[in-house]
Amino acid sequence: MKKQFFKILAKINKTILPSYTKKGLHIAKATKLQLALIGWKAFVTKNSLN
Repeated sequence: MKKQFFKILAKINKTILPSYTKKGLHIAKATKLQLALIGWKAFVTKNSLN
């Protein structure tokens, strides 16, 4: 159940949230909001793969 929830959440994140890797964002120049979004996407991806 938890894994299915995170898989759905990962698909929503992929469609709604911006992809900073495609934009070529340098991690050292990222704002706090961008770092928070990167962390959120990593958290969701990690939990959807487990």
